[in-house]
Amino acid sequence: MTIELPLAARPAEPGQQSVIKLAVLAVGGQGGGVLTNWIEALARSQGYSAQATSVAGVAQRTGATIYYIEMAPGSVAQPVFSLAPAPGDVDVMIAAEMMEAGRAILRGFVTPDRTTLIASIHRALAVSEKMVPGDGIANADEVRAAAETAARKLVMADMDSAAVRAGSVISASLFGALAGSGALPFPRSAFEKAIRASGKGVEASLRAFAAGFDLAEQGERPEAAPAMEAPAEPQGPGKTLRAWNALAARVSQLPAAVQEMAVPGLRKVADFQDTAYGAEYLDRLQGVLDRDSADLGYELSREAAKYIANAMVYDDVIRVADLKTRSSRFGRIESQMGSQDKLMTLTDYLHPRAEEIAGLLPARLGARVESSPKWMARLDRLFNKGRRIRTDSLRGFLMLYLLGGLRGWRRRSLRHAQEQAHLDQWLDAALGHLPQCYGMAIEVIRCRRLIKGYSDTHARGHSKFDKVMQGARMVATREDGPQWVARLREAALQDETGAALDGALKTIRSFAA
Repeated sequence: MTIELPLAARPAEPGQQSVIKLAVLAVGGQGGGVLTNWIEALARSQGYSAQATSVAGVAQRTGATIYYIEMAPGSVAQPVFSLAPAPGDVDVMIAAEMMEAGRAILRGFVTPDRTTLIASIHRALAVSEKMVPGDGIANADEVRAAAETAARKLVMADMDSAAVRAGSVISASLFGALAGSGALPFPRSAFEKAIRASGKGVEASLRAFAAGFDLAEQGERPEAAPAMEAPAEPQGPGKTLRAWNALAARVSQLPAAVQEMAVPGLRKVADFQDTAYGAEYLDRLQGVLDRDSADLGYELSREAAKYIANAMVYDDVIRVADLKTRSSRFGRIESQMGSQDKLMTLTDYLHPRAEEIAGLLPARLGARVESSPKWMARLDRLFNKGRRIRTDSLRGFLMLYLLGGLRGWRRRSLRHAQEQAHLDQWLDAALGHLPQCYGMAIEVIRCRRLIKGYSDTHARGHSKFDKVMQGARMVATREDGPQWVARLREAALQDETGAALDGALKTIRSFAA
């Protein structure tokens, strides 16, 4: 997308000013330094004097850096260059990520009287966004709206995807967008010559450069939505396939609204354990469906199809080891790192707690161990240590592969017994609101969203779930009870510590008493 604001009296174009001032905001690993070197080399090759500086920022992701370049034509005698950008005094701002564009606008580097803003619309999530238990992703639409107002000329497109398709990195596509924007008084051939002079990854960089140039000139063309791939046909021994086909036939008899969630739910549960576990999933779902109503669109059963599957597929030690040794994971890592033709090492960091080890024991023995502070302390001393396992090595891979193959043992373990008991209690609590309060039953079903993850993350989710259920009991007889449960759940997802949830519970206690 390229937008240029009409102005009654525009300032002189950057090429007509004595000094051109250009800033780059880039996240670590995006090649901001390479982009800066290209721009500096470009300016010098065209007879300009140029100076480039950089200021490293806090490691929001992998380190956000401000690069600053000033250049002046040779006709300017002994130009004096600044070391850092000043608010309201930047001609070209390049942001290598959407929120970096927002940061540039907030700091006053983008102004409607002079600044050309070139930004990639892709996201590299900050730590603060990842820490939120729910959806903590900042609103990119607000940044886009601000950019359309703040910049004199705006070039926005997914420069990262364009670079990846060309086999390069985003610095090259941003350099192409800079050329295509016309913000600098240099021909395209001079930009390409700067890339060739660098001598590294030239062909891939030139392809990405061309893609960025076209995006700046023509804008981003809407792509057709990719066709949904049909799920792969199940494979396995004849007995297993017959059992799977029987489960698939059961799902086909469900109402259409429920099938949409039940099909992926069944696949997820069977992949986690086996077809017998898949049958248990359908039995539980049928128990909800028997008490549901077609007049209400089977909304309760639809939600239950999703969250029962999530509850049955919990992250224990066996599950984590299984996921870490799947071929699809290694293929994904190789694709993301572009390491198909390079040597790559892969190290997994594991930090099992005593609770995870006790959960692997037989249910009765594990319960006795877990109730004994002495034994839990011993397990903690033995296992609660950070371990780095090279899963690209035979020894490390086999260690996790054998652990991941213990799914046949899972049903005998303490962790499985605990998860099954908690699942039954949760479903009983939800269905206990029928038929008087259908909305409350739905909201209690949705509260299972709070429990996710592994180790400490799982423990925090359980704690929040218990608090929300406590609040649900306090408002169970109120007409607005479902709305309060939804508020409690959203409050629990706002922060890791649960401060917002505690505040919401305090409010409920103030009127429930």
